[in-house]
Amino acid sequence: MTSLVESTFAQAIAELAGRDRDLAGAVARWGEPPFWTHEPGFPGLVREILSQQVSLESANAAFAKLGRRIVPIAPEGFLSLDDTTLKEVGFSRQKTRYVRGLAEAIVGGTLDLDEVGRMVAGEARQALLAVKGIGPWTADTYLLFALRRPDAWPSGDLALAKAIQELRGMESVPSYAEVDGIAEGWRPWRAVAARILWYAYLRARGR
Repeated sequence: MTSLVESTFAQAIAELAGRDRDLAGAVARWGEPPFWTHEPGFPGLVREILSQQVSLESANAAFAKLGRRIVPIAPEGFLSLDDTTLKEVGFSRQKTRYVRGLAEAIVGGTLDLDEVGRMVAGEARQALLAVKGIGPWTADTYLLFALRRPDAWPSGDLALAKAIQELRGMESVPSYAEVDGIAEGWRPWRAVAARILWYAYLRARGR
Protein backbone atom coordinates (compact mmCIF):
# COMPACT_ATOMS: atom_id res chain seq x y z
CA MET A 1 0.00 0.00 0.00
CA THR A 2 1.15 3.53 -0.70
CA SER A 3 2.61 5.24 2.36
CA LEU A 4 3.71 8.82 2.85
CA VAL A 5 7.45 9.48 2.69
CA GLU A 6 9.31 12.76 3.16
CA SER A 7 9.17 13.64 -0.55
CA THR A 8 5.45 12.98 -1.02
CA PHE A 9 4.73 14.73 2.30
CA ALA A 10 6.41 17.92 1.03
CA GLN A 11 4.61 17.59 -2.30
CA ALA A 12 1.25 17.21 -0.52
CA ILE A 13 1.83 20.27 1.68
CA ALA A 14 2.58 22.38 -1.39
CA GLU A 15 -0.47 21.04 -3.22
CA LEU A 16 -2.82 21.64 -0.29
CA ALA A 17 -1.48 25.15 0.30
CA GLY A 18 -1.97 25.88 -3.38
CA ARG A 19 -5.66 25.04 -3.32
CA ASP A 20 -6.78 25.98 0.21
CA ARG A 21 -6.03 29.48 1.50
CA ASP A 22 -6.65 28.54 5.14
CA LEU A 23 -4.08 25.76 5.06
CA ALA A 24 -1.76 28.06 3.12
CA GLY A 25 -2.19 30.64 5.88
CA ALA A 26 -1.33 28.08 8.55
CA VAL A 27 1.84 27.03 6.72
CA ALA A 28 2.82 30.67 6.12
CA ARG A 29 2.38 31.56 9.79
CA TRP A 30 3.69 28.47 11.56
CA GLY A 31 5.82 26.73 8.94
CA GLU A 32 5.51 23.22 7.58
CA PRO A 33 4.43 20.64 10.16
CA PRO A 34 6.80 17.90 11.28
CA PHE A 35 6.41 14.56 9.52
CA TRP A 36 5.04 12.92 12.66
CA THR A 37 5.01 9.13 12.53
CA HIS A 38 4.61 6.28 15.02
CA GLU A 39 6.18 2.85 14.92
CA PRO A 40 3.85 0.37 13.20
CA GLY A 41 2.68 -2.74 15.01
CA PHE A 42 1.95 -3.15 18.71
CA PRO A 43 3.89 -0.05 19.92
CA GLY A 44 2.07 2.27 17.54
CA LEU A 45 -1.34 0.92 18.45
CA VAL A 46 -0.54 1.20 22.17
CA ARG A 47 0.38 4.84 21.60
CA GLU A 48 -2.93 5.51 19.84
CA ILE A 49 -4.89 3.87 22.67
CA LEU A 50 -2.98 5.91 25.25
CA SER A 51 -3.89 9.06 23.29
CA GLN A 52 -7.63 8.47 23.61
CA GLN A 53 -9.26 11.50 25.29
CA VAL A 54 -6.09 12.79 26.97
CA SER A 55 -3.50 15.44 26.14
CA LEU A 56 -0.62 14.70 23.80
CA GLU A 57 1.81 15.33 26.66
CA SER A 58 0.04 12.86 28.96
CA ALA A 59 0.00 10.12 26.30
CA ASN A 60 3.66 10.66 25.42
CA ALA A 61 4.68 10.56 29.08
CA ALA A 62 2.87 7.26 29.68
CA PHE A 63 4.34 5.73 26.52
CA ALA A 64 7.85 6.78 27.57
CA LYS A 65 7.34 5.25 31.03
CA LEU A 66 6.13 2.01 29.43
CA GLY A 67 9.27 1.98 27.29
CA ARG A 68 11.38 2.06 30.45
CA ARG A 69 9.49 -0.93 31.90
CA ILE A 70 9.60 -3.25 28.88
CA VAL A 71 12.17 -3.30 26.07
CA PRO A 72 11.04 -3.66 23.39
CA ILE A 73 7.38 -2.66 23.76
CA ALA A 74 5.89 -5.98 22.73
CA PRO A 75 2.71 -7.94 23.57
CA GLU A 76 4.47 -10.60 25.65
CA GLY A 77 6.23 -8.01 27.78
CA PHE A 78 3.06 -6.03 28.28
CA LEU A 79 1.20 -9.10 29.49
CA SER A 80 3.88 -9.59 32.18
CA LEU A 81 2.97 -6.27 33.85
CA ASP A 82 0.42 -6.23 36.68
CA ASP A 83 -2.33 -3.66 37.29
CA THR A 84 -0.32 -1.73 39.87
CA THR A 85 2.65 -1.31 37.55
CA LEU A 86 0.44 -0.21 34.67
CA LYS A 87 -1.34 2.32 36.89
CA GLU A 88 2.07 3.76 37.84
CA VAL A 89 2.96 3.98 34.15
CA GLY A 90 -0.23 5.94 33.44
CA PHE A 91 -2.74 3.38 32.21
CA SER A 92 -6.32 3.77 33.36
CA ARG A 93 -8.22 0.61 34.25
CA GLN A 94 -10.04 0.81 30.91
CA LYS A 95 -6.89 1.28 28.84
CA THR A 96 -5.23 -1.57 30.72
CA ARG A 97 -8.10 -3.83 29.62
CA TYR A 98 -7.92 -2.57 26.04
CA VAL A 99 -4.18 -3.08 25.62
CA ARG A 100 -4.22 -6.44 27.38
CA GLY A 101 -6.96 -7.56 24.98
CA LEU A 102 -4.90 -6.28 22.05
CA ALA A 103 -1.78 -8.08 23.30
CA GLU A 104 -3.71 -11.31 23.81
CA ALA A 105 -5.18 -11.10 20.30
CA ILE A 106 -1.70 -10.71 18.81
CA VAL A 107 -0.13 -13.47 20.92
CA GLY A 108 -3.11 -15.75 20.25
CA GLY A 109 -2.85 -15.20 16.51
CA THR A 110 -6.29 -13.65 15.96
CA LEU A 111 -4.75 -10.31 14.96
CA ASP A 112 -1.73 -9.97 12.65
CA LEU A 113 -0.67 -6.33 12.48
CA ASP A 114 1.86 -7.04 9.72
CA GLU A 115 -1.03 -8.34 7.64
CA VAL A 116 -3.14 -5.30 8.57
CA GLY A 117 -0.31 -3.11 7.29
CA ARG A 118 -0.57 -4.73 3.86
CA MET A 119 -4.33 -4.22 3.56
CA VAL A 120 -6.03 -1.40 1.68
CA ALA A 121 -7.19 1.36 4.02
CA GLY A 122 -10.82 0.28 4.34
CA GLU A 123 -9.94 -3.34 5.09
CA ALA A 124 -7.22 -2.34 7.56
CA ARG A 125 -9.65 -0.07 9.37
CA GLN A 126 -12.27 -2.84 9.68
CA ALA A 127 -9.68 -5.29 11.00
CA LEU A 128 -8.67 -2.81 13.69
CA LEU A 129 -12.26 -1.94 14.62
CA ALA A 130 -12.89 -5.63 15.36
CA VAL A 131 -10.58 -5.32 18.39
CA LYS A 132 -12.28 -4.22 21.64
CA GLY A 133 -11.10 -0.76 22.65
CA ILE A 134 -10.21 0.34 19.13
CA GLY A 135 -12.81 2.76 17.84
CA PRO A 136 -12.83 4.81 14.64
CA TRP A 137 -10.54 7.58 15.95
CA THR A 138 -7.94 5.09 17.22
CA ALA A 139 -8.02 3.08 13.99
CA ASP A 140 -7.73 6.22 11.87
CA THR A 141 -4.83 7.68 13.86
CA TYR A 142 -3.01 4.34 13.54
CA LEU A 143 -3.56 4.44 9.78
CA LEU A 144 -2.34 8.04 9.75
CA PHE A 145 0.72 7.90 12.00
CA ALA A 146 1.90 4.27 11.97
CA LEU A 147 0.89 3.09 8.49
CA ARG A 148 1.38 6.62 7.06
CA ARG A 149 -1.66 6.37 4.78
CA PRO A 150 -1.91 9.69 2.91
CA ASP A 151 -5.70 10.09 3.09
CA ALA A 152 -6.41 8.81 6.62
CA TRP A 153 -8.71 11.21 8.47
CA PRO A 154 -9.42 10.95 12.24
CA SER A 155 -13.04 12.04 12.45
CA GLY A 156 -14.09 13.29 15.87
CA ASP A 157 -10.80 14.98 16.77
CA LEU A 158 -11.49 18.12 18.81
CA ALA A 159 -8.11 19.75 18.13
CA LEU A 160 -8.72 19.51 14.38
CA ALA A 161 -12.15 21.09 14.79
CA LYS A 162 -10.72 23.94 16.88
CA ALA A 163 -7.88 24.51 14.42
CA ILE A 164 -10.39 24.82 11.57
CA GLN A 165 -12.47 27.24 13.64
CA GLU A 166 -9.43 29.43 14.28
CA LEU A 167 -8.08 29.34 10.73
CA ARG A 168 -11.46 30.13 9.22
CA GLY A 169 -12.47 32.71 11.84
CA MET A 170 -15.64 30.81 12.69
CA GLU A 171 -17.74 31.97 15.67
CA SER A 172 -18.10 28.50 17.13
CA VAL A 173 -16.34 25.15 16.87
CA PRO A 174 -17.72 23.32 13.82
CA SER A 175 -19.48 20.00 14.34
CA TYR A 176 -17.59 16.86 13.47
CA ALA A 177 -19.92 16.38 10.49
CA GLU A 178 -18.99 19.88 9.28
CA VAL A 179 -15.30 19.15 9.83
CA ASP A 180 -15.55 15.92 7.83
CA GLY A 181 -17.31 17.80 5.05
CA ILE A 182 -14.55 20.41 4.90
CA ALA A 183 -11.92 17.66 4.88
CA GLU A 184 -13.47 16.11 1.78
CA GLY A 185 -11.89 18.98 -0.16
CA TRP A 186 -8.43 17.85 0.96
CA ARG A 187 -8.53 14.38 -0.59
CA PRO A 188 -6.28 12.52 -1.35
CA TRP A 189 -4.06 14.20 1.27
CA ARG A 190 -6.32 14.45 4.33
CA ALA A 191 -3.62 12.94 6.58
CA VAL A 192 -1.28 15.77 5.56
CA ALA A 193 -4.00 18.39 6.13
CA ALA A 194 -4.51 16.90 9.61
CA ARG A 195 -0.81 17.36 10.40
CA ILE A 196 -0.95 20.99 9.22
CA LEU A 197 -3.98 21.61 11.44
CA TRP A 198 -2.55 19.87 14.51
CA TYR A 199 0.68 21.82 14.13
CA ALA A 200 -1.20 25.11 13.88
CA TYR A 201 -3.27 24.17 16.94
CA LEU A 202 -0.17 23.35 19.01
CA ARG A 203 1.87 26.36 17.88
CA ALA A 204 -1.01 28.75 18.56
CA ARG A 205 -0.91 27.52 22.16
CA GLY A 206 2.85 27.74 22.52
CA ARG A 207 3.30 23.97 22.40
